[in-house]
This record gives sequence, structure tokens and C-alpha cells, in this order.
Amino acid sequence: MQTHYKTVILGAGAAGMMAAIHAGGDCLVVDHAKSPGEKIRISGGGRCNFTNIHASPANFISQNKHFAKSALSRYTAQDFIKLVEAHNIAYHEKTLGQLFCDESAKDIIALLLKEMTKAGAKLSLQTSLTEYQKTESGFALTLSKSGKATHVTCDHFVVACGGKSIPKMGATGFGYEIAEQFSHSIIETRPALVPLTFAHDILAMTQKLAGLSLDVSVRCGKVSFDEAMLFTHRGLSGPSILQISSYWREKLDISLNLKTKLDVFSSLKDERGKNGKHTLFAFLASIMPKRLAEEILARLSLSGNLADQSDKKLQQLANAINNWTLQPIGSEGYRTAEVTLGGVDTKDLNSRTLESKHVNGLYFIGEVVDVTGWLGGYNFQWAWSSGFAAGTAIASR
Repeated sequence: MQTHYKTVILGAGAAGMMAAIHAGGDCLVVDHAKSPGEKIRISGGGRCNFTNIHASPANFISQNKHFAKSALSRYTAQDFIKLVEAHNIAYHEKTLGQLFCDESAKDIIALLLKEMTKAGAKLSLQTSLTEYQKTESGFALTLSKSGKATHVTCDHFVVACGGKSIPKMGATGFGYEIAEQFSHSIIETRPALVPLTFAHDILAMTQKLAGLSLDVSVRCGKVSFDEAMLFTHRGLSGPSILQISSYWREKLDISLNLKTKLDVFSSLKDERGKNGKHTLFAFLASIMPKRLAEEILARLSLSGNLADQSDKKLQQLANAINNWTLQPIGSEGYRTAEVTLGGVDTKDLNSRTLESKHVNGLYFIGEVVDVTGWLGGYNFQWAWSSGFAAGTAIASR
């Protein structure tokens, strides 16, 4: 291994490989994993939701809502789609602008590796960074592979080692440690795009309904999402819950509308007037899965015919469907979280280049930065855009 590189990139994930492609050669990418792009490989059920055609700054969470604008505007979803098409990778839109590979997520990894090779970047896997320091002319790094230490220097050092999500894939908080060593602030991190958990009374219900999925609208504060929800043995999951988890905080309620296109109270009253002998269960079973209808009625201790129900009881039932308010007690944590919310404070970074404002030649890109996308390909787009921003900035020097 040579001892000096123009650029060393820590992390062979989406952002790191993208930066290597655009950094202009003489670039070394190091990663402690056995294979590159492990989170790419498992994403999207193995087909990689590699971007979203609707990606815009509005789909990202950050202390600075304007920070991502520059990178996202200079490398867009359409730019990555052109790259995918140039490599003859077949893809399809699944829903809400989400693009997936027809065949395998491995096609995206292969694309990135081919582009890295074309750019002259080198890849060193099963390699750990054990020491790092700023020097007068750049950075001095100590790398360890197979128990052997190698000392290298570089002009530019790019931190692209992700966040804490999915630790079984090797995720750690190392990127935050590096940032703090170089006097960067860290916005508090927490699991995001993660299933939510509940106390025993709600948990008992979700366990009985485990495996049942339906389209809902879920709200927390002023934010809402209309997507599918899944009952599980541990609580609630599915796209709508994963989305709202990024906004939920301890002791906050979430509200669920289980029938978004139906005013249940009005429908109950109408049905009572027309078919009073119909049971509550028969009505609910006509608008939702029978198992869910049974659980809702049991939880409210309601039964009997529609004609026997007062407006107050019908309103109570309607609220349990159109405005079911409940309070999670937590989430499943980093074990199942798709991304990490928070990270390196954007106030310490140049929004155009992702370079540190404190240390020349130091860059932070991808998930390690306090920019977190919605579910549906947005986080990959941030990886491509931020990697491009840092890579092209380095190439221009």
C-alpha cells in the first residue's frame, strides 16, 4: 500500500463510494467490513430503493432545514437515474416515487465499484482506522488490516462511516467521535425510521393482530403521513409508523385514522337509521378486517345492534377509528432503525462542499451528518448528493 494519497475516505457505503467516484483519482476507500455497500445490499428487501423521483429538501429533517439544498440541487435523483440507466440496470417505481432495482441491490453496488475503478480509486476492506491526526499539510492515519499497521498520509480526509443504525451490519458511532475530536458539535442522535413500541394494554392488542396491515393516516404534532401500517408482536410498524418515528419524541401521542376516506360517525348514524337491526360488528366488518373490528369493539366494551347505540357511543367508536390516540413508550432502537437521526452539526460544515469549517481538508458526508431523509429512497439520494458534493470539491483542488 502506498503511503500518501490525495484522498482517504472512511466508509465504503453509498456516500463514501460516491465521493470516491468524483474525487479525481489517487483515492483510497477503507472499511472494516468484508464487503462494500452492505446497507445497500440489504435495503429495499434486497432490491435497493436507490432514490425517489420526488426528492427535495422538504423530505429531510435537520436542525438547519436549508443545509441540504445545495447538494441536492447539484446532484439530483435524475442524475443518479441516468447513471443507473447507463449501466443497463432495470428498475421500476413501486409507489410514491420510490425506485427499486428489478433484480438485485447488488447491481447498485456493482455500478459503484465499476465507477470507482474507472476513477482510479482503491478499496481496502477489513481495514480499520486506529489513529488519526491533523498535520501541517493534511492528515496522518494509521490503518490496521490483518493485525498489520500501515501509516498513510493524505491531503483530504472524508468521514463517510454512517450512523449507529443496524449495528449487526457493523454500524458504530465512530464518525461522531472523529467529529468531536476535531471540535465539531453533534446534534443528539436517536433511531429513526424505526417501529414503535407500546405499554401492555396496546401491546396485547397488536400481538393479537400481528401480521395485519392496512392503510392509515398517522399524525404526531403537525406532521402526518398516509401510508400502510403493520401490527406486530412488538408494537406497530409499516411505512407510516417508520415515517412518523422520525418526528415522535418520548411522552408525545400519535393519532391514527384507520379509515382515512370515511367519516365513521356519520356513516354509523346513517346505517343506524336505515338498518338499525345490523350489529356494530357487522358494520365494522364491512369497512375493515374482521379481526380489527373485533378488537376495537372489545377494547371499548361495545356490542349489540346499531339501533341500541346512543350518539355518544357511536362517537366513541368513531373516534377509536378516525382518531385513535395512543402514546408509544419507545422504539425498537438502532437494532431495526433504518437510519440515525441527528449527527454532525451542519453549522460546522460548508453546505456546498461538506468540508469542515474548522479543519481544512476534512469532510463529513452521508448519514453521519445531521440530515435525515424520509422513508422511500431519500437517504440514498442524500448519500449520492453529499458524496458528489465532497468528491467534486476535492477534485477541483
